[in-house]
Formats: sequence, structure tokens, C-alpha cells
Amino acid sequence: MRHGKKINHLSRTASHRRHMLSNMASSLLLNKRVTTTVAKAKALRKYIEPIISKGKNDSSHSRRVVFAKLQNKDAIKELFDRISEKVFNRPGGYTRIIRLGARRGDNAEMCIIELVDYNDNLIKEGGDTSSKGKTRRRKRGGKSTKASEEGSTDTKSENAASTSSDVLELDNEKTVETNAKESGGSTEENVEAKEEIVEEETQEEVEISTDKKAEDSNSEEDKKE
Repeated sequence: MRHGKKINHLSRTASHRRHMLSNMASSLLLNKRVTTTVAKAKALRKYIEPIISKGKNDSSHSRRVVFAKLQNKDAIKELFDRISEKVFNRPGGYTRIIRLGARRGDNAEMCIIELVDYNDNLIKEGGDTSSKGKTRRRKRGGKSTKASEEGSTDTKSENAASTSSDVLELDNEKTVETNAKESGGSTEENVEAKEEIVEEETQEEVEISTDKKAEDSNSEEDKKE
């Protein structure tokens, strides 16, 4: 009986299981995500997280320990040169499992296991939410209410003053318009009176000129006689 044995053998021998996890760990370090079954992803998470923690200490001993498990120089270079810098301040929990549902055929539960710090979409969403920040609401006390009431009364008085000034301006405009109309009418009447006077003067001048011509003609006839 296997009471208390929590290791999932994954239906493989010890050597097969060790090599499989080593290859999956190398693929995860190089590609930053791997699609596999949920059982293999959980086994891989237990296998690779101590390796990533070892990669934070860049020494020849750490490189030899990691190389004994991975047997892949490219994966070791990627871990110690790039991944270790990105996860240096993270105290564990370097991987994330995202479930995808059942696989067609054998109905196995599929998932994606990925490195947390390399999912750009989730990082951007997190950055947007952090940039918004938290909003605080202040309680309304007596002082604030009094200040608000005083401010409202001030605004009301300002509005009343502005409306009264507007009314005065309108009244002034109306009076100016009426005065202009009246002055315009008086000027027209004056012009008509002046024209009548000029016509009368011209008629008088014409009459005087005709009378002079008649007198001159009479005087000439008298001289001839």
C-alpha cells in the first residue's frame, strides 16, 4: 500500500519521469509557456520552482547544480542571464497554471503553465489598475456643511447681482433705442419744414423777378413814346 506517498508517478518509471520533467523545464525556460495536461503541469511546477530559486544566486556551484537537472546549456544561460533578473524580487510562485478544458479523444484536462513575469497582457492590465489608484471619500462634518452653505449663499448673491445688472443694461438699451427713434422723427420733421421754407423763398424770388421785368418793359415803352 502507498499510504502517505504524494508523488504522482504519471504512469511512468522514475528515469522516464525525470527526463520528461527535465525536458519540459528546459522548454518552459526557453519559451516561457508550455501547453500540457494539468497533472504534468503540477508535477513540473514542483520540479522547476526550486531551479528558478537557485538561478537567483549566479555562482559556479549553482550553475552546476542546475545543469545536473536540466542538461541544457541554452536553458541555463537564459535562466541565469535574463529570467533571474526579472524574478529576483519575487519570493516564490514563479509559474501560473491556466486551465483550458478537456482534450478531445481521451478527455484529459489541459492547461497552460507559464512564467508569471512574462505574460505581457496580464502585466499591462495590472499596470492599468494600479495606475488608477484608490479613491477616498471624506465624511461631511459640521464645518464642511457650514462652508458649503456660505459658499451657496455667496453664489446666490452673485447670481442676483449679475441678473440685476443684466436687467439694468437691457433697460438702458431700450431707452437708447427709443431716444434714437424720437430724435430720428424730429429730424425728419425739421427737414420737411426747411424744404417748405426754401420752396416759399424760391416762389417769392420768382415773383419779384417777374415784377421787375414787367416794370422794365413799361419804362422802355414810355421812353419810346
